[in-house]
Amino acid sequence: MAIFFQICFVILSFSSFSHCLDNGLALSPPMGWLAWQRFRCNTDCVNDPKHCISERLFMEMADLLVSEGYAKAGYNLISLDDCWLDKVRDSDGRLKADPIRFPSGIPALSDYIHSRGLRFGIYEDYGNYTCAGYPGILNNMKLDAQTFADWKVDYVKLDGCYSFPSQMDKGYPEFGYYLNRTGRSMIYSCSWPFYQLVTKMEPDYATISKTCNLWRNFEDIQDSWQSVTSIIDYYGDNQDTLIPLAGPGHWNDPDMLIIGNFGLSYEQSRAQMCMWAIMASPLLMSVDLRTIRPEFKAILLNTEIIAVNQDPMGVQGRRVYKKQGIEIWTKPVLPKSGQRYSWAIVVLNRRVDGTPSQVTVPLRELGLDSSDGYHVRELNEHKDVGIISPDQAIQVDVNPSGVVMLKCTIIRVPPFTP
Repeated sequence: MAIFFQICFVILSFSSFSHCLDNGLALSPPMGWLAWQRFRCNTDCVNDPKHCISERLFMEMADLLVSEGYAKAGYNLISLDDCWLDKVRDSDGRLKADPIRFPSGIPALSDYIHSRGLRFGIYEDYGNYTCAGYPGILNNMKLDAQTFADWKVDYVKLDGCYSFPSQMDKGYPEFGYYLNRTGRSMIYSCSWPFYQLVTKMEPDYATISKTCNLWRNFEDIQDSWQSVTSIIDYYGDNQDTLIPLAGPGHWNDPDMLIIGNFGLSYEQSRAQMCMWAIMASPLLMSVDLRTIRPEFKAILLNTEIIAVNQDPMGVQGRRVYKKQGIEIWTKPVLPKSGQRYSWAIVVLNRRVDGTPSQVTVPLRELGLDSSDGYHVRELNEHKDVGIISPDQAIQVDVNPSGVVMLKCTIIRVPPFTP
């Protein structure tokens, strides 16, 4: 099936680059490994010691991040999620880990992860309890922030169960204040806008983007293609609100990468990786690194796609075309020549009719108008397409529920010197 189209595209849509959060952290989208999507709240270490939430699990994942090349590719964070806590605080009112599953304690785990050259992240909740019923930070914010600093935490994910969304405009900034007061640099990940959106509140994104380094604004990802596409739809349908918020120091967070688990095919896994990259999303894997198959590992370690995600400008990509099951997303990236940028392009095929779709798109229709042309490369297959001028077209075959990702690097011609 051949699809030809024209795109109404305004380059000025990318001109509103946001200012950086002043804690100086997360200047590119955070990358790392989180436990929740793959391992959930499995606390049965007697019958399932390999998969339960325990210090063993996080130490093994830290080792594999380093030994299998993930850390070298940029995945430098290991973070706890829910269910690491004991059900009660200690005698001084401090948080503590479950003593059976984390017998060495959190400071020892933090030291272990740091010894591998990685960052250490932790999970808590703004409410009375975490989503799984463990102690939350409400009424203990100053103490808990200092506890995290004492434990040498680098990344804090703050959920919003068992709390009132109407109080989050005060509570999330207050905890951020206490984190900053500790003197330790900690990336601050918030669930603040999501809980307000589900209760029909309008999030104060101006304050959120000044308070948090990243924030969730859609439901939890599940291990399915339907879940992935629902997130893509949300980000495309709300891009005029979301794109101006993103930039170095502050990112929209569509949730974890589920590549290598059970619910996505190979094509769909490549699609998630490319879409998260072009949306300037945090790349937070949630997969069992001990058993991941080589073809899925290769997707996660595709350094050319990661480079698009980590581009220093930090612009979130825009959906510029959606019709007949085909979507086109574009993102300006470096290098630039004068006022013109290089571009990343994703062609996403949402069709499931069993045959690849042939898509032809003129470069100029996408806003690529440098008269010197572009060096075009396909990033999944690591293949050069060639030098393309603005008046030429790129033709690609996109598999059902699959993707093609292109990097169009602007050709910089030195100025003529007589």
